[in-house]
Amino acid sequence: MKRSRIGDMPMRVIYRILAVGLAVILAAVAAVVGFVSSSSPDQPGEGKTGQIAAPSAAPPSPGPGSAEPSVPVTEPSASASEQASPSETPSASASPSESTAETAAPSSPPDGSEPAPDRSAVIAALADPRVPDMPRDKRLGRLPGKADKSKRRVQDDKSGVSLVRLGKPWKVFGASPFSTKQVLPKVKGAAHRAMLVSCPVPILVQKEPRDTALLAARWTLNHHPKGSKITWTASQPIKDGWLLAYRVKYKLKGKARSSMAAVAVTEISGAKPAMLFATIPDTQSKYWRAINTAVSSLRLK
Repeated sequence: MKRSRIGDMPMRVIYRILAVGLAVILAAVAAVVGFVSSSSPDQPGEGKTGQIAAPSAAPPSPGPGSAEPSVPVTEPSASASEQASPSETPSASASPSESTAETAAPSSPPDGSEPAPDRSAVIAALADPRVPDMPRDKRLGRLPGKADKSKRRVQDDKSGVSLVRLGKPWKVFGASPFSTKQVLPKVKGAAHRAMLVSCPVPILVQKEPRDTALLAARWTLNHHPKGSKITWTASQPIKDGWLLAYRVKYKLKGKARSSMAAVAVTEISGAKPAMLFATIPDTQSKYWRAINTAVSSLRLK
């Protein structure tokens, strides 16, 4: 008779069946655990998105009203510095004082007779080593030479004045860049030509004619040899203006030379003051008296 009940089976067979069943159950449990683990948010690309979306080491500059990053930055990155616009940062070389000076003293003086609002241009002129401090009032004395008795006159329509037309050897010459111009013949070895000119003042008009004359005298150094320096000889009021006379000292081929010069400014109603400027080198000192004649001849038209 065949054995059909389990109790009739040998024990070693039963143990084998139990071992196989246990192995199957463990395999099934392992498969379930593996599936759950594969769906865990710990895997890259899924879950914990905050770590992936965290700001980089060189974040862009925060916009207006945005909060500062919570992580302190110990050293600015190269990319952040490259993003900064040069126009957003003021130049380190431009100081407020320089900007003010440029505003107060433009390179080209404005038209009209409106005086400068302050004495900044005068202070700058007196800081020039070529220009000494203003002298005390002193009248212009009689300079060497023979008096010119000419009665002819030159009309300066641009400046609104007239002045003497000096006799020979003086002659009227091309005026540019002035309004009128008279010159002496050139002298061999002279650094510049003797001349008597007139024009509206080519500098900023000041509240006081004396200050305007100072700036004009400094400007005339442009028409003297390089390295010229002023030594005052006279400073006095004239009708509606001021006169400054001075020696201009310089060197030619290592030798000390000089010129006698003068600037007279006269206020003109509704226009810039008129300027008379004369300079005569020491090689023609016998004509220095012409400066006295020219200054005393200045008249409003």
